[in-house]
Amino acid sequence: MTRPSLLRHLAGRVAVCLVLAATAAVTVFPFLVCLITSFAPDRDVNSWPPRFIPSSWTMANYLALFQRVPVGRQFLNSLIFASAVTVCSLVFDSLAAYALARLDFRGRNTLLVVLIASMMIPYQALLIPLYRMLASLGVMASSTMVAMVMPRMADVAGIFLLRQFFVSLPRDLDNAARLDGAGEFRVFWSIVLPNARQGLFTLGLFNFMNNWNDLLWPLIMTNRTEDRTLIAGLSMLNGSVGGAVPYGIMMAGSVIAAIPLVIVFAFIQRQFVEGVAMTGMKG
Repeated sequence: MTRPSLLRHLAGRVAVCLVLAATAAVTVFPFLVCLITSFAPDRDVNSWPPRFIPSSWTMANYLALFQRVPVGRQFLNSLIFASAVTVCSLVFDSLAAYALARLDFRGRNTLLVVLIASMMIPYQALLIPLYRMLASLGVMASSTMVAMVMPRMADVAGIFLLRQFFVSLPRDLDNAARLDGAGEFRVFWSIVLPNARQGLFTLGLFNFMNNWNDLLWPLIMTNRTEDRTLIAGLSMLNGSVGGAVPYGIMMAGSVIAAIPLVIVFAFIQRQFVEGVAMTGMKG
C-alpha cells in the first residue's frame, strides 16, 4: 500500500471513529443528564440557567421517591408484566412464524398479508375495545396482571420477524429430520429454533423493552397504586407537589427503571446485533 493510499485509509478510519464517537455521545447524553439530575438538590434542578454539574450531591430524590411511590412493588409488577409478555410472545409468535414459513397450506400467503395489514391499525384505536372485552369476560375482576398480559401474548411484528429468520434457514434441514422420523413439532423444537437463536433474542429484547417502558396500557388497566407498573407509577408524580413537577424525583425513578434494560442488553447485545443484521435477509 502506497503512502497516499495509507493516509487516505487512516483518514477514513479516523472520520468513522469520530462519527461513531459523536453518535455515542448524543445517545448517552440524555441518560447522563438524567443520572446527574437524580443526585442534584431542588435548587439546582429548578435553577435558571440550568446547571449541568450540581453544586452538591444528594440522595434526597431517591429517598423521597421511595416515600411517595411503592417502588419495590411497582418494580416487581413491571418485571412480571414484561417477562410474562416476553415469554408468551416468544412461544406463540414462534409457532405462528413456523407455520407461515415452513408449512405449505392453502391461503398461507393471504393470511400473511392480512396479518401484516393489521399492523396499520393504530394501537390506540384498540385500547377501548380490548378493555371492554376483558371486562366482559371477567378477567379484570379476577387478576389485573392477567388482563394486562393476555392481549400481548402474540404480536404480528414478532411473527413477521421470526418468519424472516425461519425462511432464511435451508429446508434441507427439515427434510433430513423428517426422513429420520422426526415429527413436525420435533423439527420445530430441535432444528428450527436452535438455528434462530439470534431472532429469538432480538424479539425477546424488543418485547421486554417495549412492555417495560409502556405507559398507556398499564395506566388504563390499573386503578390501584400497588397494581401499577413502575413507569405508570412514575407518571402519577407529575404535578403532585403543589402543582410543581418534581423533576429530581422523576429522574431518580427513571434511573431505577432503566437499570433492568441496561442489564438485559449487556447480556444479549451480541445476539441482538447479529439478529438485527440477519433480519430480512431473505423474503
